Amino acid sequence: MVGASEESRLNCLEIQVDNGGGGAWEYLCLVRKLKARRSDKVLKHGLSILNDHRARSKLGGEEWTLYEQVAIAAMDCQRVDIAKDCIAELRKQFPGSMRVGRLEGMLLEVKGAWPEAEKAYQRLLEDNPLDQVIHKRKVAMAKAQGNASVVVEYLRKYLEIFMADHDAWRELAEIYVSLQMYKQAAFCYEELILCQPLVPPYHLAYAEVLYTMGGLENLQTAKMYYASTINLTGGKNTRALYGVCLCIAAINQLSKGRNKEEESSELQTLAAESLVKDYKLRAPVKLPLLTAALRNVKLVS
Repeated sequence: MVGASEESRLNCLEIQVDNGGGGAWEYLCLVRKLKARRSDKVLKHGLSILNDHRARSKLGGEEWTLYEQVAIAAMDCQRVDIAKDCIAELRKQFPGSMRVGRLEGMLLEVKGAWPEAEKAYQRLLEDNPLDQVIHKRKVAMAKAQGNASVVVEYLRKYLEIFMADHDAWRELAEIYVSLQMYKQAAFCYEELILCQPLVPPYHLAYAEVLYTMGGLENLQTAKMYYASTINLTGGKNTRALYGVCLCIAAINQLSKGRNKEEESSELQTLAAESLVKDYKLRAPVKLPLLTAALRNVKLVS
């Protein structure tokens, strides 16, 4: 995560460089360090250094890092001509480099040459099946083409190798939800909760998937994870509070009131009271709507 002080320093440097105050190389280095997405500025100031032989010669080996940085920025800005020239210089300096091969694949993507890019990435993976960046590029390429089933296939293959990538698990879960493949989405959220048990959004998302799936067992588990979300957020999560109320109402309806748990009844009351209190403070205009909704599921009289 980018710190506020570093972000402030980056902004100050950007203003300085834009106004001719120097420090372009320092700015470009900081952009790289912070992984900031400022492609138009990188392209402008990076080219100014590359086109100045004296300035470029001062960089030593870092010259090639700048070529790569400018190439990526050029692709972001749809300047295929500049990207192509930068990649050609890198290829001459590093023949057979997989890193340059990735850039060539990305350039094919920018051109919309999807089959050629796919073949280029596949060749690179044959040489190094564990290249994480190329696996991610294949996922990104499938997303760019709007092919959800292929995205799922690539993400599943990716996660077989890189099981600790939480972002990939979350992305796969969200795609499964969009495809209404709730059982598969639930599995992804279970993996996330196992890896990061104190992250409230994972508990909440898992509960919502289980509630959507329905059935007494799923509803009971959903209620538990809504409750854990409330606990992890200090009782501040409105969606989780409402989720608890809906789960208990649905459970009571399915069981027709048989074996009603005292604990659930108490939880229901506390959740409903917390919701009413929260709406009184933050959205009093909507309080009648909330009360009507709770009354509709027989959570308030």
